[in-house]
Amino acid sequence: MKNTVLFVALLLLLWSATRGLQTPANDRVEQNDWPAYGGAGGTHYSALQQINRRNVKDLTVAWTYDTKEAGGLETSPIIVDSVLFGISPSQEVFALNAATGKELWKFGTGVKGGQPNRGLSYWAEGTDRRILAGIENFVYALDASTGRAISSFGEQGRIDLRKDLRGNYEKQSLIVTSPGVVYKDLIIVGDREPETLPAPPGDIRAYEIRTGKLRWSFHTIPHPGEFGYNTWPKDAWTYSGGANNWAGMTLDEKRGLVYVPTGSAAADFYGADRIGDNLFANSLIALNAETGSRVWHFQIVKHDMWDRDLPSAPSLVTVKHDGRTIDAVAQTTKNGYVFLFDRAMGEPLFPIEYRKSLPSQVPGEKAASTQPFPTKPAPFARQRLSANILTTRTPAAHDWAIEEFRKFRSEGQFVPLGVHRPTVVFPGFDGGAEWGGSAVDSETGILYVNANDVAMTGLLKKDTGHEESEGRSVYLSQCSVCHGEAMEGSPPEIPSLATIAQRHSREEVVTILKYGLGRMPGFSSLPFDQFSAVVEYVWSGGKEDRPFPGKYKEIAGTEPSPRPAYRFAGYGKFLDPDHYPAVAPPWGTLNAIDLNSGEYRWKIPLGEYPELAASGMRDTGTENYGGPIVTAGGLVFIAATEFDNKFRAFDKSTGELLWETTLPFAGNATPATYAVNGRQYVVIAAGGGKAADRPSGGVYVAFALPMSGPELAWMRFGWFVMFAMFPFVKS
Repeated sequence: MKNTVLFVALLLLLWSATRGLQTPANDRVEQNDWPAYGGAGGTHYSALQQINRRNVKDLTVAWTYDTKEAGGLETSPIIVDSVLFGISPSQEVFALNAATGKELWKFGTGVKGGQPNRGLSYWAEGTDRRILAGIENFVYALDASTGRAISSFGEQGRIDLRKDLRGNYEKQSLIVTSPGVVYKDLIIVGDREPETLPAPPGDIRAYEIRTGKLRWSFHTIPHPGEFGYNTWPKDAWTYSGGANNWAGMTLDEKRGLVYVPTGSAAADFYGADRIGDNLFANSLIALNAETGSRVWHFQIVKHDMWDRDLPSAPSLVTVKHDGRTIDAVAQTTKNGYVFLFDRAMGEPLFPIEYRKSLPSQVPGEKAASTQPFPTKPAPFARQRLSANILTTRTPAAHDWAIEEFRKFRSEGQFVPLGVHRPTVVFPGFDGGAEWGGSAVDSETGILYVNANDVAMTGLLKKDTGHEESEGRSVYLSQCSVCHGEAMEGSPPEIPSLATIAQRHSREEVVTILKYGLGRMPGFSSLPFDQFSAVVEYVWSGGKEDRPFPGKYKEIAGTEPSPRPAYRFAGYGKFLDPDHYPAVAPPWGTLNAIDLNSGEYRWKIPLGEYPELAASGMRDTGTENYGGPIVTAGGLVFIAATEFDNKFRAFDKSTGELLWETTLPFAGNATPATYAVNGRQYVVIAAGGGKAADRPSGGVYVAFALPMSGPELAWMRFGWFVMFAMFPFVKS
């Protein structure tokens, strides 16, 4: 029997060898998996090289898994021990056989999630293997083998992140969009919050994985006596919100450091109630992962008034700089810059200049006097909109753009928004870099980052408060930030609300307002009268705001919400009358930056509009959401493009397109790659969902090289021998 087992094992080993994985045996298990969101160290890198420049053109679909749900996906799955763990648009967690796509188990909470959910976390000790899943405002611990909630974790298998903050936890509004980081026996988490007040503080918290007990908290809005407290008004810690980590974090396990990028403080665009630099908003913070104590930080935007959140987890990289080998951390930004720091001490590797910025002309506001700019690398997105880079797609579109541009104030970066003329924000509020993150080649130190390169505008308006009807007043202070004063939205990403009653019932509007949907956060912290009024105002298309039925009173807050003197008038996307960007292409790019030297290796447009390509206008680039991965096989894989639904592979050295395929929906997600039984796979979650007027779904598609005749023969022969010898092995 032993000889038979050894013989079969030898056959399978020979078959695996024919797959050409060229990976050292001691690294094989680790490198065959993709066990964490963003890969090891947030690098988006894989040492697998079976799929390479020579054969990538032969990729074919290996399997698909359709969740049979609409709503879209932004998820990157994790793969451990030949099992793929993913999440559906409604936030059901599932496990698949990673070689076949066959479902092994599924876990649902019974609450349909409507927010982006970008992935899961994995922890194991001995036979105890757990999936940590952030779903809405909860973190669940699931048995990785069965998908069942582990009752000893928290309260019957979950912890409620609304707790351990301030005030009545039931009235807090927050959700988890990115998976937490696992360090030893801890899960370290952030969350997404409303971008207007009221909003909770963005504390970074670590919980024990076995019990769900809170181990430590780091206050991103410092309390009295804490470092950074003097960069806020003295009572800001009691009322201000945001400065949160929604984009994910990166762990340096060797040093025991977790790198935390944060977003802006609430409210995003008018900060009269938070005068000061506002540490630790818009900062990269290095925390001791064991204790939560600050090791170093760098504030990338001071007193943010432009929603310049740090959009993704940073990447760990080792570079050669000034004759030294340095472990570094790279952070990409919405305004198109890469900041590169020494990982241990936070010293910048390239000089950073503090340039004077313009003062605000809005009463009560006070802009920071300077903002930091790295001198290298050069920005990967354009920095100032001028008349000579407006669209020339058609003469009519160009003439229209010229007339519109004359209405704007366009003076480059960090120009405070005003109340009379729209201010250009370029690149727009969605970047530059976005939440998909960057990939770093561990062999070369080259960073690959995709970017949006379209312009947007912003304007402030004086808040009229109770001079308006209650519903309209609340709508203007809370909802018009995205949907605009006239409820027109900014399609396709931000839908119009003028006809929402044709798409949703009143009860559905209540649910959306409480829990949020897509990019929209929940507003359960609004007091009942305001909540009732704004629901009725929105559902009626802005016609009325009569009292709402009392049975919904329990879902709303009880404290009056603060009303700022000025409010954001809405995201103005600079699109021409045919709804294409009103700036000249490229509208989206993929960039290769050598972090050793700070120089660019290549830069190419990313994405197309199919109808423009058909008419001969190709390689325009498009807005893109989701990130790249890079492999030892010489490839950069990326989907991300919003309008053409393509998944592409590029030569990482030159940017040459080597392979592309069309997905069932836009792949607004970051792919992953792994190997099972000697066969390498690349998987992408295709769901669309960014554009409300386009189809959405939830399909995972895995690609692999076709198995050759000899490989199929080896595999079939191996299985034949195994089945033939099974009775003897059993005996």
